[in-house]
Amino acid sequence: MKILHLSAAKNWGGGENHIENLCNELKFLDKTVTNVILCVKDASFHQKIKNKDLIVETAPMLIKLDLRYTAKILSVCKKHGIDLIHIHDSTALTFAVMATKLGTLPPFVLSKKTSFPIKDRPRTLYKYNHPQIQKILCVSEETKMIASNSVADSSKLATVYHGTTLEKATNVQFDLRSELKIPEDRIIVGSIANHIRAKNLKTWVDLVNEVINNRDEKKFHFVQIGSFTDRSQDYLKRISDKNLKDHVSFMGFIPNASGLIPQFDISLLTSQSEGVPQFIYESFYYKIPVVSTNVGGIPEIIEDGVNGMLSNPYEAESLADKLIALSNDEIKMKEFTELSHHKLINNFTTRKMAEQTLAEYKKVLYGKN
Repeated sequence: MKILHLSAAKNWGGGENHIENLCNELKFLDKTVTNVILCVKDASFHQKIKNKDLIVETAPMLIKLDLRYTAKILSVCKKHGIDLIHIHDSTALTFAVMATKLGTLPPFVLSKKTSFPIKDRPRTLYKYNHPQIQKILCVSEETKMIASNSVADSSKLATVYHGTTLEKATNVQFDLRSELKIPEDRIIVGSIANHIRAKNLKTWVDLVNEVINNRDEKKFHFVQIGSFTDRSQDYLKRISDKNLKDHVSFMGFIPNASGLIPQFDISLLTSQSEGVPQFIYESFYYKIPVVSTNVGGIPEIIEDGVNGMLSNPYEAESLADKLIALSNDEIKMKEFTELSHHKLINNFTTRKMAEQTLAEYKKVLYGKN
């Protein structure tokens, strides 16, 4: 079985981490499976995986719809004798659908990794309902439900949770407290999220302001890790305008950032839309308690007050309530992390994800598990 994985992402994020984990796990599960990754040349994903034990092909993307990527799909399929194409993002889907106009391609499997609704536009609906797509793997039941509103054939939809790998290898070499000069008595509240709309860092800034200025809770230091975008300057200006710079560290993109999670006291997520973020799975693994918004598939893995704290999106005051309350209850934090870690090990590992994904591949290619 020869699988071509398509990624048109330019930044490294949870979706790209999923591709790397999936390819590594599939290689372990079935020696007859060959994985080929086609990604954007010199983008963050390419830089991250180019020296790994993976078959990597690249295509340039100097404009949003660079047809050289489309042409590369066809040439890679021919070169490697590809049996199935697994598409990992919306832009890659656009290229793959375009490629069907230029040549014969093997069947598609599509991953739907966010809970954003599929836009009600003719071209968008066309590509998500393209007959070449045999399966759509949704990252949560919530994502599956939302996708069913736009995908005509709901039998194509299946839920496959991503999870995290239990074999941790990290090159993170620095200590947050010493590097950032964070006093020992401060509680480190960590967030790993690229500066994109879905992660809603505006609410993150509002939460910091609520905790530090409105509640006068100076015991916290907030660490934010993730790739900067055109939204970043606005967040930085808000931090400066509200005199929060002494309580916040924006660190930008850090390779293997999940290796820093054990140094957090609490993990925080303020997203307005998600599938199920890798950051939460990683926090479960490292036994760090989580405060999060209740969007996407997050309520499927966190029960509010049982193994984490959840609040509605955009509600900075409610998130502040949850964060402060949790920080004052060490027993509750211990209970949360033990329950979450157990839940992760039993339900949300990359090994289980790969097993379920492989079963879906076999259904498409052979009509069986």
